Order: sequence, then C-alpha cells, then structure tokens
Amino acid sequence: MTDPVSDTARHVIADVAHDRIVTVPNALSLVRLIGVPVFLWLLLVEHAYGWALVLLLVSGATDWLDGKLARLLDQSSALGALLDPFVDRLYVVTTLVGFVIAGILPWWVALVLIGRDAILAATLLLYRRRGLAPPEVIYLGKAATFVLMSALPFLLAARVDWSGADIIEVPALALLVWGTALYIWTGALYLALALGPVRRLPLVGR
Repeated sequence: MTDPVSDTARHVIADVAHDRIVTVPNALSLVRLIGVPVFLWLLLVEHAYGWALVLLLVSGATDWLDGKLARLLDQSSALGALLDPFVDRLYVVTTLVGFVIAGILPWWVALVLIGRDAILAATLLLYRRRGLAPPEVIYLGKAATFVLMSALPFLLAARVDWSGADIIEVPALALLVWGTALYIWTGALYLALALGPVRRLPLVGR
C-alpha cells in the first residue's frame, strides 16, 4: 500500500529540485553567457582570433558538459531548461553576426540561418495556440546543428596565424555548405510538420 504522506513528500522534494537555481549546470550556462561579450570583444576589437577560437571551443565543451552533469548529478531545473537553450541560440546568433562583421562569413549565409530559426520559433506559437506540444526533435536536425557548429570553429581556425590555416579552410567550407544545406532542409521539414495542425485544428478557445 502506498503511503500518501510519503508520496506527498516525494512530490515536494521533486518540485523543490526542479525549481533549484544554484546548480553546477546552471553555473556552466552562466559562464557561457558571460563569455558571449568576451568572445565578441576578442573577435571584433582585439582581432585575437586564436583566443576567440579557444573561447568558442570551451563554450561548446561546456554546453555538452552541462547536460551530462544535469543528468549525472540529478540537477535538472526549470531555470536550466530555459537558460541552456537560450545561451545556445545566443551564441549561435552572436557568432554568426560576429563572423559577418569580421569578414569570415558571407552575410547571406548568416541571414538564411538566423531566418530559419526565426521562422521555426514562429511555428512554436502556432502549436501553442492550438494547445499542442512542440514536435519532437528530428535526428537530422541534430545532425545539421552539429555539422554547422563544427564548421564555425574551423572557419575561425582558418583565420588564425598558423601553418595549417590554408589547409583547414577547405574542410571548413565543406562543413559550412553541408551544414547549411541540412539546416535549410530540416527547417523545411519542421515547417511542414507545423502546417498540418494549422490546417486541421482550430485555435484553442474558439
């Protein structure tokens, strides 16, 4: 027989844990957030491409690490669920804009990638207004993001003053083209998924 008091206590503990603010994953996300203006300063003001590359790589490593630690240490939280993807998108947008200003990336590539994310963000409102949960992440979408995020450090490494800069530029451009194509294709898939409920279901409350 289940003890209702024990069940209530477990729910209270779970709610408290979910609402925690001071956790290791949240601290890592905060460090990445602070790193955004530092990255732009290194890239655009100091033109210290080597240090900017190091910071970009550290950000990617901590992004992977905070998710692992959240599960390993049982430190998932409501704040982390919001903060982590926010910092991810902020880093992507600022990196793309910074690369355009620095002359590393063509402006139209950044416009296409940022525009794709803006359109998909708008589709989430369509789901919400019809009382639906967002669609599950497409595996190909994860692959597209991974390839694209791999291309950015390579592009920056090609601007660092070292002997392999010319050699690394070729795979950097290949990853950029491949990642951009996948990113656009998966964006079209997500958009197609969103149009189905829009056509079939009325708005909630109507």
